[in-house]
Parts: sequence; structure tokens; C-alpha cells
Amino acid sequence: MLKTAFVAARDRQRLSEIASILIGFGVTRVVDRLGLRALPLLPRRQPRLDVTRLSEPERMRRAIEALGPTFIKFGQILASRPDLLSPAWTEELQKLHSQVVPVSWEQIGPQLEQDLGAPPTEVFAEFNVEPIASASIAQVYRARLHSGEDVIVKVVRPNLRKIIEADLRLMAHGARILETEWPDMARYQPREQMRHLADGLNGELDLLNEARNCEQLAQIFVGRDDIIFPKIHWEYCSERVLVQDFIHGIPPNDDAALQAAGIDKKLLAQKGTDAFLQMALIEGQFHADPHPGNMLAMSGNRIGFIDFGIIGRLSQRRRTQLLVLIGAMLKQDADGLMAVLLDWTGTSNPDLTKLQVSAQSFVESHSTIPLNLGLVLTDFMNMARENDLAMPTDLAILFKGLVTADGVMRHLDPNFDLFAAAGPTVQASMRSQFSLDGLKQKAEALGAGLFGAASELPTLIHLMLVRLKQGRVTVEIEIKGLEKVTRGIERAAARVAVALVVAAFATQLAPRLIDLGTPVFVSIGLVVFILGIGWLVLLMRKR
Repeated sequence: MLKTAFVAARDRQRLSEIASILIGFGVTRVVDRLGLRALPLLPRRQPRLDVTRLSEPERMRRAIEALGPTFIKFGQILASRPDLLSPAWTEELQKLHSQVVPVSWEQIGPQLEQDLGAPPTEVFAEFNVEPIASASIAQVYRARLHSGEDVIVKVVRPNLRKIIEADLRLMAHGARILETEWPDMARYQPREQMRHLADGLNGELDLLNEARNCEQLAQIFVGRDDIIFPKIHWEYCSERVLVQDFIHGIPPNDDAALQAAGIDKKLLAQKGTDAFLQMALIEGQFHADPHPGNMLAMSGNRIGFIDFGIIGRLSQRRRTQLLVLIGAMLKQDADGLMAVLLDWTGTSNPDLTKLQVSAQSFVESHSTIPLNLGLVLTDFMNMARENDLAMPTDLAILFKGLVTADGVMRHLDPNFDLFAAAGPTVQASMRSQFSLDGLKQKAEALGAGLFGAASELPTLIHLMLVRLKQGRVTVEIEIKGLEKVTRGIERAAARVAVALVVAAFATQLAPRLIDLGTPVFVSIGLVVFILGIGWLVLLMRKR
């Protein structure tokens, strides 16, 4: 409670705003669980009348929109987690959007001038002060360099970092409270979700990070002229400003424009799949949100990617697990599917019989070809939630990207089968991992690890022998509740000790004192005897 009071004092104004909005939208369960009503100087108000008839997910979604960019991003993360939330919640949170009313040029212009070191009208040959896009984190403007290139200028909204940092502090503390005080909330991984949220927001607030992400992904496709990434103009970039080439493209859901441009939609779907899987399965880093606004169709059946605020990353081990998962799905192997799921959520303790039934039902319900990847992955995460399992964050990001990409590809080609289209990339990944070179690298890594362990083994054995000779080998065993047992034993021992002292006095010392005939000693003896009996009675009452 002391730490809560300190956090509340530091960000009291923002906490007051958050509590007021949550209560106003009737999201009282969260307020009560976090103990916000007990804190002083917080608003006392009733839910707004216009929201009392809404469902709980609807009230939460509206509250999140009113709370601003930090909470909107968090809601969007939760919307992609059907392994944590039921469909009623994820479907409602999917309505969250980052499009907001743009900040006026009078507010954002001075900040941009400060970051550029000169007025935009001098830095650029042309600069349009009307934004072409306005999101919760940044606004985007069109411009032209003196060298003739069309560019976009992305600018972080003013005074945003201070608000987001306060929100992240408060939310991180709230996550600690939930995980500590309510064990039933642990499966929702509140602290892990907060860490993911903080990483994502800090990455988006630093536009230099987005520029680096863009160039890292572009390196994957060096030598290919059909996968396009914008060129970064580093000389104009800073933490709050990003300048990159403007990609002239068509959203893949604009059918009329695609037809007018002569785009082959089936070919575009195959290329988009190849590009996404090349990033995810081969290189282990991928565009985390390939929606129609971020993946554009270009002339000559090319694809352009934009917006790299967040990219996903997968370790080699995770990529291997994904190949095993794809194989289990295609072979309808319920046991293999269950093994992968348990490996991913190893800290959980599910009902294995229930999980096996769920896995078998899952493979049977997705046995028809072609497979709808979006539906497959959503059902897979639903199965995890129903068995009290939570997916690792990196996989949740990948699954969200795959579901989004699959939706785009199926719009381009209604008969699109991402599993079939993934075949060449999966084969290439398998060849890479299990080729002679790949196996050689694994063997070298294993050998290095074994050599390191072996080099320490003589020292460890010698140390153990010395400890054995000295009789100093100890074993540590942790038993839940042992502290309570220890306290009980200590109290019992204290009672026994007091009883022995009193009994010894009564049977041995007291008669001798009386025989001495000295009133002082008799009085002292009686006082000690009475105090001992009283102490023993008190100890017995505390049992």
C-alpha cells in the first residue's frame, strides 16, 4: 500500500483522470480490483447514464478510447489475444483505432522546426501543412526534397512522451498488484503484457527505431525489385521526425484501382505471402501489422511495405517449433499439436485429458483443404484459452501478423490457401536448418557448449569431494507453507520451555525458598510462578 501511495502521489493528476474515466464508463470492476477507491483525492462520481445499458466489453472499449494512446495500444494488443480473452472481448476491442483528430499546425509546427533546425518550408522544396494521416502517436505530411524525391514526414505528436511514461508507470504498478494479490489473474500475464506494451510504445515514440527497422527488413530483399521498402533520408531524421520516400501504391482492398492498374491479384497474393514468410520463418524478423494500409500494391505487380514502428522477432528455436506446428496441422496430428502447445506454455499445469480432447477436436474441425489460416490460428488460440494456457508474446505477435496477412491475401484471391502457398518457404527453411551447413552449425554450437561444461567439470567434482570430506554438502528443499509450520514449531517450543521452567520452579526451587524462610525470596518465587503461569495461558490462547 505504501508503494501504491508513492506511485499515486507521483502521478496523482493522471491517476485521477484514469479513475474518473473508468468510473464514468462504468468499468468499476477494474477500479475496485486495483483499490483506486481507497486512495485519497480521487474523484467520486457515478457511471454516465448513456453507458449503463452497454455490455461490459463495450464500456471498456469506450473507456480505453477516452484514456488515450497508451491504453488504445494496450487494447489493440489484447484484441489480438484470443488465447487470453473470449470472442466477445476480442471482437469489441478490434473496433479500437488509432486514428484521432490531428493536432493543429500551430501546435506541431514549432516542434518540427526545432527538430529540423529550420522552418520546413526552407528544409524542403515543398511542404504541405495538412496531414495526410493522423494517428495516436504521430502525424504524417507530404513533402518534396530539393533533389526532387517525394517523401513523407512523420512527426510525433507534441507532449506525448510525458503522458505515456506516466501511464506506463501506473499500468506496470497495477499489473504487479493484480499478479500478486489475485493469483487467478496470473494466467493473463499482466506484467508480461505491460513489458510488451512498454517496448512497443517506446519503439514507436523513437522514430529512429522505426527507420532502423525499415532498413533491417529491406536488407532481407536486397537484389529483389518486386518487394519495395522506402528509402530513409537520415540527414533529416531524429527521435521525433522520420523522413522517407513516399510509396506510390494502391491498398490491396481497393478492387477498382487494382483492376485499373492491371494488377494480377493472385500473383500479388503469392508474392505477399512469400515476402511475409521469408521475413518470419527464414530471417526471424517480420512486419508485425501487414494490414491493407501498410502493404501496398505497386505497378508491375510489386509490393511495397510501410510503417515499421513495431516488428516481430522469432528465435531459431521458435521458428523450428512453428515448422513442427505446421506439420502437425497438415498431418492432423493431435498429439504433435498438443506437444507443441505444451512446449510453448511450459509453466502451465493444464488438464492433459481435456487438452488431448481439445487437440483432437481441433484437427478434425480443420481437416478440409484449403485451410483458412485466419480461422485455424484463431481457433488454435481459443483452444489455448479454454485449457488455461497463454501463448508467448512473440508468437502472439506472429499469429496476429499471419491472421492479418491471410485476410489481405484472401481478399486478393478468395481461393487462396496460405498453407499451400507457404510450401516453398517452408521447404527452404527446412533445407536451411537441416542442410549439412545447418547441421554443422548446430553441431559446432553443441560442441562449444559441451566443451565449456566439460572444462568446468573437474573443478566442480573437486569442489564436491572437498565439501564431502568436510561434511559441508547441503541440500535445499523448498516446501510451500513451511514458514507457517516453522512459526508453529517455534511457538510450541516456547510453550514447552515456559512450562518446564514453571514446573521446575514449582517442584524444586519454590520449596527450597520457603525452607529458607526469607519473605523476599518467597515473594519473588511467587511472582515468577504467577508470571510463568500467565505467560503459558497466553501462549495457549494464541494457538
